[in-house]
Amino acid sequence: MAMPVPLRRQVMSRVPAGAVVEIPERSGDAFRLAKGQCLTVIDPRGCQVADLLAFRADDLGEVLSSGRTLDYAETIRLTTGHILYSNRSGPMLEIVADTVGVHDFLLTPCSFATFDHFYPDLPRHRGCFGNLAAALEPFGVTPDQIPVAFNCFMNVPVDPSTGKLSVLPPISRAGDSITFVARMDLIIGLTACSAPASNGGSFKPIHYVVHGAEESGSHRLDHA
Repeated sequence: MAMPVPLRRQVMSRVPAGAVVEIPERSGDAFRLAKGQCLTVIDPRGCQVADLLAFRADDLGEVLSSGRTLDYAETIRLTTGHILYSNRSGPMLEIVADTVGVHDFLLTPCSFATFDHFYPDLPRHRGCFGNLAAALEPFGVTPDQIPVAFNCFMNVPVDPSTGKLSVLPPISRAGDSITFVARMDLIIGLTACSAPASNGGSFKPIHYVVHGAEESGSHRLDHA
C-alpha cells in the first residue's frame, strides 16, 4: 500500500491576513475564517482542483451542504452571487468573485475507495477525503462528519439526454481564482486534489489568501 503524502500542517489556526499560503500537491490544510473575512482560492499553474469544506466554528454539527445549496440556487453552475448554505440552511460562504465559472458540487472527495474503484492500476492514495480528515482532526472534526465538498475549478458536465456525469480537465488557467466571503465564523478545510482525472492527469499545488472584505475583488495572479 502506498504511504500517504505527508500533511502540510498550518502552525497557526488563523492564517495571517494577506499572506499567500501554498498547499502542496496532493495534500490539505485547515484554518479558521472569521465572519466577514474573504478567502481567495487560487489555481497557480492551471488545471488543478481544490476541494473546500466549511464547518460552523462554534458548532461542528452545522456543515456545508451541497443539497441545500443546489436546491436554493436552482442550478448546479455556482458562481459569483451564489451562496453556499449549511445543512441547517444557514448562509456560510458567498461567492463574490470568480474568474473561472466552472466548479462542481456533485461529487464527493476522492479517497482510498475512489482509487480502488476508478484507478485500480495506480498506487492507492488517501485522496482529498483523507487529507481533509487529517487537516480537520485538530479542530475536532471526525471523518464521518465530512460531507460532499465544493470542488473549486472541477469540471463535471452533465449529459442533458442521459444525465451521465463526466469528469473533464478543469478549464482554469494559471492564476485563476474564486473568492468567498464568510457569512459566519468558520473552520475551513481545503486541498490540492489527488485524483488524476479531476486534474487533467497531473498534480499541482493550490494557493489561498485570507483577506478583508474590502479586498474581495477579482484575483488573477500570474504564477510560474
